[in-house]
Amino acid sequence: MKTNSKPHRIGLVSLGCAKNLVDSELLMKQLEANKFELVFDPVNTAGIDSAIINTCGFINDAKQESIDTILQFVQAKQHNLIEHVYVMGCLSERYTSKLQQELPEVDAFFGVNDLKKIISHIGGTYRSQLTGERKLTTPAHYAYLKIAEGCDRKCSFCAIPLIRGNHTSRPMEEIVSEASRLVSAGVKEINLIAQDTTYYGLDLYKKRLLPELLDTLAHLKGLEWIRLHYTYPDGFPVDLLEVVRSHSNICNYIDIPLQHISDRILKSMRRGMDGKSTRKLVDTIRQNIPGVALRTTLIAGYPGETEKEFRELMSFIEEYRFDRLGVFSYSHEEDTSAFSLKDSVPEKLKRERVDELMAVQEEISLTRNTEKIGTTMKVLVDNVEENYYVARSEFDSPEVDNEVLILKQDKILIPGTFYDVTITRAESFDLYAELK
Repeated sequence: MKTNSKPHRIGLVSLGCAKNLVDSELLMKQLEANKFELVFDPVNTAGIDSAIINTCGFINDAKQESIDTILQFVQAKQHNLIEHVYVMGCLSERYTSKLQQELPEVDAFFGVNDLKKIISHIGGTYRSQLTGERKLTTPAHYAYLKIAEGCDRKCSFCAIPLIRGNHTSRPMEEIVSEASRLVSAGVKEINLIAQDTTYYGLDLYKKRLLPELLDTLAHLKGLEWIRLHYTYPDGFPVDLLEVVRSHSNICNYIDIPLQHISDRILKSMRRGMDGKSTRKLVDTIRQNIPGVALRTTLIAGYPGETEKEFRELMSFIEEYRFDRLGVFSYSHEEDTSAFSLKDSVPEKLKRERVDELMAVQEEISLTRNTEKIGTTMKVLVDNVEENYYVARSEFDSPEVDNEVLILKQDKILIPGTFYDVTITRAESFDLYAELK
């Protein structure tokens, strides 16, 4: 067993969403300033003294992944392979007491806003001059930029406000300053994230300022792509669409989580919209931004979801043909308002409904991709895998959307560089291309 009292080489595992990843990157910058050596997402415990696990506590599958990861490192500690295991993030914030009882082998638990406490606990000094600075874990040419924390929405199924607190917008000048630093460091694509990006500014400036923020960021020299995520549909600022349309470096891509289309379920979900207004919003976005790629997420198996309501959701997807789609199986979360409802849809049926929705989406995606054969598009190369350069178009967010695969040929392509390509072949969730 190692005898050093102070950990020297730290392995940090970041689970869950991009918002969690930003938190991990902020921590890593502080750790680096304190001369700790870092390993991001270690595949094993070889060469690390301690592990910090940034957990997700949102839905059942994510919580289970977090627990499994904690147990993996606890076991390593029990076998004297590492000295310390620390747990932070959403799961730790939500279930601190329970986790302390069930996992006494963990050295300390920290919540979502305990960055200073973590640094102090492991023997470091928090550097206030580094507030807002991060050590990027993404490829050097793209980054996520968090514009707010928390959420004021009261969606019946969601525990995020319980974990992250109320919506708190970051000052616009702070966001623009961080974006400028990222661009100066070589970042070419910024992905805007928050629990609810369309709410940005209401708490701080008493009005929705996402359009103004987006317009300001679009004027940063060297920033070639800006992408919008988590745009909540209720109260969607329609003037945002003009800003997107008027700047060539704002991707024609909007991520808008709709969750369902049934009036009864949307009302129970407390989404603030019915099916008609949801359809109208999607129509408005498409009318104002021709060719826009829309990504949405849905929940299958919400309490009381009937076969008829599920079929209504299926018909909606078939009719509106979203470019990108993710489907989650409903997770019955304690302390949410939906927890008082009977979780009436069996797990097997939930999974079947998820699979059925995704099967429809796979056909839609294949058709849309096939229509692109022979067209030319601008892509950003992310990395190299075996015989292909892996790239994305403006219609594809990192990690969750389609990829454009370019066969390695005589010319060497450089990750982080834009190229014009011609699409030669299509699969359901991938395009194949060659340099123009």
